[in-house]
Amino acid sequence: MLKTLLTAGLMLSLPTLAFAADITGVPKIRDGDQVMIGSTRIRLGGIDAPSTDQLCLNTKGERWTCGAAARDELVKHAGNRSWTCHARSVDRRGRTIARCEVDGEDIQKWMVQNGWALAFTRISHDYEADEKAAKEAKAGMWQGAFIAPWDWRVRNKKTPVLGAVKPPEGAHAILLASASGPVAPSPDCTIKGNVNRSGECIFHQPTSRWYARIEMKISKGTRWFCSVEEAEAAGCRETRR
Repeated sequence: MLKTLLTAGLMLSLPTLAFAADITGVPKIRDGDQVMIGSTRIRLGGIDAPSTDQLCLNTKGERWTCGAAARDELVKHAGNRSWTCHARSVDRRGRTIARCEVDGEDIQKWMVQNGWALAFTRISHDYEADEKAAKEAKAGMWQGAFIAPWDWRVRNKKTPVLGAVKPPEGAHAILLASASGPVAPSPDCTIKGNVNRSGECIFHQPTSRWYARIEMKISKGTRWFCSVEEAEAAGCRETRR
């Protein structure tokens, strides 16, 4: 009898759990694949968009802020509308992985179709056709040359450069240098990273004691980060001072 009651109670609770998995509301858009609805941090599943510090090359071989553009285009397209996000899981950073829609439109699909994100095929193949269409149309990042978002976070001299056509000569050197200039690539990307004498990557937030002393030069192995999470993903640790 007790077992029957427990089973019945569990069955009754299932619709409630399923309903609770949906998160709705107008989001605060952090970048092209990360938003907040209320106090819930959401990572758009199945895609990878450029971080706000990422720079790409246009058709003339000039650098442009594709990461900030991806965020801004998402804000323009759906930033003031109510989203419904279907939660799938929670990642190691505590973010809810979800598929989000606005009035029935798949937001991830829109981002990839318009060249503001790539299909994250390590996790899902749902958006591969949309990426192919964006590449053929030279949409968004595909208009010139760029580094895949997952490679940008841990880039080095062997990192491949992507594009709808053959990347211009010198694209690799330009893109690698872009995050190491003397000026932060975005007002949101002010964390400094450098390599110490032991070969460790150290990051410094603006409140760090040594922040002002860190010279941002590619020859010194420096780079800018937009968040602590991004710096840690690149294998850096926070300075102890």
